[in-house]
Amino acid sequence: MKVLITDPISQEGIEKIKKEIDVDIATDLTEKELIKRIKDYDALIVRSGTNVTREVINAGVRLRVIGRAGVGVDNIDVDVATEKGIIVLNAPEGNTISAAEHTIAMILALSRNIPQANTSLKRGKWSRGKFMGTEVQDKTLGIIGLGRVGAEVAKRAHALGMHILACDPFIPVERAENLGASLVGIDVLLERADYITIHAPLTKDTYHMISDAQFGMMKNGARIINCARGGIIDEGALLQAIKRGKVAGAALDVFENEPPEGSPLLDLDEVIVTPHLGASTQEAQVNVSIAVAEGVLNAIKGEPIRNAVNMPSIKAEIRPYLTLAEKLGRLCAQLVDGWIKQIEVAYSGDIAEKETGALTIAVLKGILDPILEEPVNFVNAPMLAKNRGIKVIESKVGTSEDFTGLITVSAKTPREEKSVAGTLFGKKDARIVRIDSYRVDAVPSGYMLIASHIDKPGMIGRVGTILGENKINIAGMQVGREFIGGNAVMVLNIDSAVSDKILKQIKAIEGIQDIKLVTL
Repeated sequence: MKVLITDPISQEGIEKIKKEIDVDIATDLTEKELIKRIKDYDALIVRSGTNVTREVINAGVRLRVIGRAGVGVDNIDVDVATEKGIIVLNAPEGNTISAAEHTIAMILALSRNIPQANTSLKRGKWSRGKFMGTEVQDKTLGIIGLGRVGAEVAKRAHALGMHILACDPFIPVERAENLGASLVGIDVLLERADYITIHAPLTKDTYHMISDAQFGMMKNGARIINCARGGIIDEGALLQAIKRGKVAGAALDVFENEPPEGSPLLDLDEVIVTPHLGASTQEAQVNVSIAVAEGVLNAIKGEPIRNAVNMPSIKAEIRPYLTLAEKLGRLCAQLVDGWIKQIEVAYSGDIAEKETGALTIAVLKGILDPILEEPVNFVNAPMLAKNRGIKVIESKVGTSEDFTGLITVSAKTPREEKSVAGTLFGKKDARIVRIDSYRVDAVPSGYMLIASHIDKPGMIGRVGTILGENKINIAGMQVGREFIGGNAVMVLNIDSAVSDKILKQIKAIEGIQDIKLVTL
């Protein structure tokens, strides 16, 4: 067995691997050089500097595992690796403490104008009055995302005497309370927090989630910190909020474009910045190096792997249902309000006779993936669900209504319960066939508007008119109802997302009970 390391990692990880198998180190390889060399290796370890492309993977005829010493795997073609049966793993937990400590450092530096005062004094100025600061004790910190890093930030901020609000739809109240935080909605957090720190993943839903409207909700003089992902804050909106005095200051470790060359934010004294240093500590680098070394060794020896980001060994008989199961989980999570305390996955018909464990994990992945900061995969999804107090129930029934195979996902919160069911037509054509008690026939893809309403003439037309006026094209439409004049559900596949303003317009239609935009 041989391992090739193509980016610098800490020596501790290298030595750990060397104790068991041969290691070669060759940094700064071109793609052509890597393609030529990779055929002789069973494992490849990289950081962000090496692009593991389709061509590299195809050339790795002996490859069994690719390890990423860090979190992001954007530089690895995971889909191709999965097709080839190659495990891709990362080390998402090694930088947790470093990222949390950097966040606290940014909060304190922002409060006491430390970078600005340092620069001024080194230029020969003794301007004590210019850099009057503010204490963090008794101030309110709003944490968006109470995952690994957010939880560690909460612990440290609590020790500093801060009052903590947190927004995270998948964290139980008890978990937040144990961290000294109060769970609130995003609007309440924005309105009440003196400091706001972001610890969420960058997704379609979180891209520019802090923009003009959100800055408008904030206290005058609020301060914002982002050590998570660039792009979550609309940097143009932040610039204007600072210029008009709404936001007193910002501390940014990440940017939408890195490096942020030419960004006008760099010219503002109210903004302090660091070049993506959240994980840049000696300890974090050692931790990720050791973690990826352990993962690679486990993969080669056929032992359990904690941080695999793919799952290549899936039985062919259930593989067609994997995408459906994940989308059912994602759909159900977006329909239900409040933190989910229980998930039930019911299998009926032919699929009930199969080994469905991987499908249940796919459902959990669909539920957790869009809202957690840490990567969710087929290995850690059950553990993440358990850590968040989510009870998972799996059941099987021999018959399946009118379908050969049916998967039903139900999510229960302290306030309500929602269920969705789906099937495959022809083993590949996924369909949503039931939402709660309503029969539908909808394609689970792209953007979907799902509205509960009273069944009466004109409802579809009114919704369609509002969408048409806002240039939102409808790709498909389904309506399910209990009986004429009773309750009904409308499912619209649309070609683009709709704004909160449009959703409010639709919700204002007489007879519309609720409407949600779902992204699949």
